[in-house]
Amino acid sequence: MQTEDLALVGRLLSRDEAAFRAFFDDYFPRLFRFILRRLNGDEEAARDIVQAALSRGVRRLETYRGEASLFTWLCQIARRELADHVAKAAREASYVHRLVEIEDDPQVRASLESIPANAEAEPEAQRQREDLTAAVHAALDYLPSRYAQVLELKYLEDLSVDAIAERLGVTAITVQSLLARARNAFRDIGNTLLPNLGSAK
Repeated sequence: MQTEDLALVGRLLSRDEAAFRAFFDDYFPRLFRFILRRLNGDEEAARDIVQAALSRGVRRLETYRGEASLFTWLCQIARRELADHVAKAAREASYVHRLVEIEDDPQVRASLESIPANAEAEPEAQRQREDLTAAVHAALDYLPSRYAQVLELKYLEDLSVDAIAERLGVTAITVQSLLARARNAFRDIGNTLLPNLGSAK
């Protein structure tokens, strides 16, 4: 029986602020190291996972019975958070697995550039334009918000890299890197959601 850990949990359950500070100061760095080793050094992801694990642990403190150490108990929660993170990353990677390079693929680029409507367009052409517009926005919805934002600024607002950098408060090099990653992600989703882009002319 983990008497010291049970005593700490009792203080936490009684809303002891000093106990909460000691709890996070002690367990956050230990769990961070535990998770970081399993994420190949991805500190940002490790930090998010540990924060989620500690928050979940605090909500479930009443279930702690002291059979194992509090750290071991928290590690189990952190492992579940890590598994959720890995599963989500795998789902996102399944998109990044297929893609059509927006700038370099003539069919995709021609389709995107054909989006502006012609007031005198034939009904079928108008319908194709509307379908394509909806599909492009659906594809953007699947992207991380930062990727969707940079693509919209570049291709829908037609801003330069420098203008995008100024709008986002980052460097031009950062924008170029974001664009490269966002195009790759959009290309994969494009293969999934926009299989007929080449024929939508």
